[in-house]
Amino acid sequence: MTTTDIAQLSIAEAAALIGKRKLSPVELTESCLQRIGSLDARLRAFITVTREDALAAAQQAATAIAGGNYKGPLHGIPFALKDLFDTAGVRTTAGSKIMAERVPQEDAEATVRLKAAGAVLLGKLNMHEFAFGITGVNPHYGGTYNPWDTTRMSGGSSSGAGAAVAAAMTLGALGTDTGGSIRAPASLCGITGLKPTYGRVSRRGITPLSWALDHAGPMARSAADAAIILKVIAGHDPQDETSSEEPVPDYTKALKDQRLKRLRIGVPQEYFFDNVDDEVLRAIHAAILVLRDDLKAGVSEVSLPHIAEAPAAVSAIMLPEALAYHKRWLAERPQDYGEDVRARLEMGLLYPAVSYVQAQRFRSLIVEEWRQKVFDRVDLLAVPTTPVPAPSLEENDLQTTLTLTRFTGPFNLTGLPAISIPCGFTKGGLPIGMQLVGRWWDEATVLRAAHAYQQATDWHKRPPPL
Repeated sequence: MTTTDIAQLSIAEAAALIGKRKLSPVELTESCLQRIGSLDARLRAFITVTREDALAAAQQAATAIAGGNYKGPLHGIPFALKDLFDTAGVRTTAGSKIMAERVPQEDAEATVRLKAAGAVLLGKLNMHEFAFGITGVNPHYGGTYNPWDTTRMSGGSSSGAGAAVAAAMTLGALGTDTGGSIRAPASLCGITGLKPTYGRVSRRGITPLSWALDHAGPMARSAADAAIILKVIAGHDPQDETSSEEPVPDYTKALKDQRLKRLRIGVPQEYFFDNVDDEVLRAIHAAILVLRDDLKAGVSEVSLPHIAEAPAAVSAIMLPEALAYHKRWLAERPQDYGEDVRARLEMGLLYPAVSYVQAQRFRSLIVEEWRQKVFDRVDLLAVPTTPVPAPSLEENDLQTTLTLTRFTGPFNLTGLPAISIPCGFTKGGLPIGMQLVGRWWDEATVLRAAHAYQQATDWHKRPPPL
């Protein structure tokens, strides 16, 4: 097996080999580091690479496993973190100039859980500055390029995660999602990205964008890999007031049931199929046919109350909360922000308190309406992740941001679990993503349906032409 072949293993595949001692964590880590060394100058997916620490952690994992102390499927698996997850002793910049030299003393809770499972940290991933953008263009560390076409954007704000996983520089990553920042780069880069239910994964030790909308979750090559990661990072954190005590199921066990015959999938009649690229439409409709005809799921049309009002509510919550976090820096160091992020922060000044309160009340309304009128009829929703494939880097403007978040932001408002999985390619070779959205706390069904689809198709297995 060549170095490239090793790096392109899924987490599930690598874990099986490591568990049988047919693959060393050191060999796997070295292969990822070689890929980073050869590709990252072209893609700019990483801000910091922790090479020596990674090799030391891989050797520790190898020694423990050889001694019979195998911890499970993440033991010895290389991973990387979006650079807003705190890492003790390793700088955490949040993609900014303001925090460029910040070195936390403690790990974020999600980092703690990954390390406890034996995962090997390769480094910190590039991102849109302070997670406040969807394009991945960063004035301080350079924009992250899309591995499928380096003239295209990788999406954001988890841009480095999307590119690094797609380019096999890491087997998995953690990202954050406030309006689509896990799912959009997953869609544009042709990987799998899961936004869990709001409160499922602790956000302690993660630089916030919007406390009411932020989610943390896995980015990987498959739904099976996302399930492995989520099983480790999910669960109550008593030091995070938004962390839920909802029981965490065995997500990997749920994948074994690939029968979708009794699953009810809703396809919205409105909003999600308006002003969509023709190639995206064709791919999504073909994917829905696979769910219906090949996997025997029940597919029906469904209406989503108040969906057209959701984007305005997302903005009315996100922008004031972001301004609240950045208010002091914005007053003292405005020149240290990128122009796009500074402009968005200043937009927070335009929202009076009454707008924020009304948006939060609307959030409660839409959750209750969907609970009673949508998820009493269906188990999942199937929609496009983004209405267009990866835009050109030259299209970095407000309209691009609004376009790329149009189909993802509503599920931050409702807090529903949503996954983006590859479901096709454009004639020009750009990935297309389908979004599956489930009930609150039912990531197991979301992952089961995504995994069944990926067992019936091979879109997620196709590597970019690097």
